[in-house]
Amino acid sequence: MTAPNTPTGPGADPYAPHDPFAPPPAPVGPKRPKRALLPEVRIGVLIAAGGALLGVVLGLLWLWLAPRVGLVVKGDQLLYADPEGEQRAGADSVFALLGLGAGLVTALTAFLFTRGRGGGVAVAAGLAVGGLAGSVIGWQLGMKLGPASDLVAHARQVGDGGRFSAPLELGAHGALLVWPMTAMVLLLVLSAAFGKREEDPPPYWAWPHPEAGHPEAGHPEADHASDGHAHGGRAAGGPEHPHAG
Repeated sequence: MTAPNTPTGPGADPYAPHDPFAPPPAPVGPKRPKRALLPEVRIGVLIAAGGALLGVVLGLLWLWLAPRVGLVVKGDQLLYADPEGEQRAGADSVFALLGLGAGLVTALTAFLFTRGRGGGVAVAAGLAVGGLAGSVIGWQLGMKLGPASDLVAHARQVGDGGRFSAPLELGAHGALLVWPMTAMVLLLVLSAAFGKREEDPPPYWAWPHPEAGHPEAGHPEADHASDGHAHGGRAAGGPEHPHAG
């Protein structure tokens, strides 16, 4: 016979001293399969590259839709053609709205593309990096393709009294974060509402283990105790015998 808690697995020493008060070894459950890291990284890189390419479209749309700031030459001065106009703020607003739309499109596309394929943190990281890269690329592309930034040379070219458009600029640089933040928030909402949930492993006390402390069926002591309770119940609840008179 083998003593309780005696290691019987391969490599166990049968002559090692045994502690009778040692707790039984914890049951070993099935190990969760490890997910491959390379496919997730590849998905994140593809999402980031797609965001960077979409930044070119963002820059062209910004150049087309942003209002122009008019300048007029008066002698040696450059003045705004409409001093009370809101064209400069309008350019920032258009860029922010385009970034909002790009964030919605990229997040929805990435969620539908990676649904059921995994991705996890790589999808969120790809959206954040791709959104920020796309915003920067669109900003720089719109500025380079817009009106010339050399105001003095442009003023000399049009002459006194001439008008031309100021360079396309982004006054509020915080608009660059609209795209990545929108994509992250939408991805979180979609994952919480429609994402695939992984089953959590059962707790350690839920694994099958030998039950202790329960008397086996047919044990003499258990039968004797049950009989005693039964006799006691009948004695307590039974009728009293009349005394012989």
